[in-house]
Amino acid sequence: MMDAVVISRPGGPEVLAIQQRPRPRPAAGEVLVKVHAAGVNRPDVAQRQGRYPAPPGTVPDVPGLEIAGVVVATGAGVSRWQPGDRVCGLLGGGGYAQYAALPAGQCLPVPTGLSFTQAAALPETVFTVYHNVLTLGRLQPGERLLVHGGSSGIGTTAIQLAAACGAAVAVTVGSDEKGQACLQLGAEAYANYRTTDFETLGRFDVVLDMIGGEYFPKNIRVLNPGGRLVCINAMQGPKVELNLLTLMQQRLTLTGSTLRSREAAFKAELAAAVEAHVWPLLADGRLRPLLDSTFPLHDAAGAHRRLESSRHIGKIVLTVP
Repeated sequence: MMDAVVISRPGGPEVLAIQQRPRPRPAAGEVLVKVHAAGVNRPDVAQRQGRYPAPPGTVPDVPGLEIAGVVVATGAGVSRWQPGDRVCGLLGGGGYAQYAALPAGQCLPVPTGLSFTQAAALPETVFTVYHNVLTLGRLQPGERLLVHGGSSGIGTTAIQLAAACGAAVAVTVGSDEKGQACLQLGAEAYANYRTTDFETLGRFDVVLDMIGGEYFPKNIRVLNPGGRLVCINAMQGPKVELNLLTLMQQRLTLTGSTLRSREAAFKAELAAAVEAHVWPLLADGRLRPLLDSTFPLHDAAGAHRRLESSRHIGKIVLTVP
């Protein structure tokens, strides 16, 4: 048996409760990991609220999309990983627990010099940013990237990854303190959305948007001809209006993605690309996970309250006994 954080019913952070659950067994192609740390993400909050159910085949009531820990068992057909290996990985759910089973292809080695807590802050954000900014957004050296929510886990990762690739980055944030933190990470400019319209930041080749709503028409206006708008969330609402003539005349690309429900083969290919292109940036220090705070597993509710307050700068991580 093991301790796991369970969503007892849809609701606020108080519905998260510790329960005893059977320890999972790795199926063919999977590894079982003794979890030392688990990242906390916006999709976890949406799942807790009843707005984002777990995809079929995953743990339905235990949140958690990224973990770091030690391999303790492997299923049939797994050759790369052995018991004792330090790994971090992406999973469809079940990360808020002492043990988690996940496909071997979705694991990566804990980067040298990083703790489990730091490594647990990587998979969801790095996979998301790499796929959306570099693959779908096709960001090139010398181009300009606008990141909304620049002080979030996604935002702080996007700043560093884009800067390492030779692009210039500007961000929107909710306070000057957050803006200064983003500048220290490599952003060239920020707009405090409480006092400044982000259109004053100029024009961009790529916009990474997690806001939606009233940001959408502004995102379209700030794009250069041939620009790309990549949508990964819609915190302000998913319904927007688009003038197709603008899209055509400016030769814009509008795209977006979700990661959690994608098939294991896609995630394994993405993991391989991330290991090849992003893990070297971690090795030489050009990319580092920025941690806001840690909470013990039994205080997952506190971690959710911190995330929903939007006062955090960087990632929130659960430590697991």
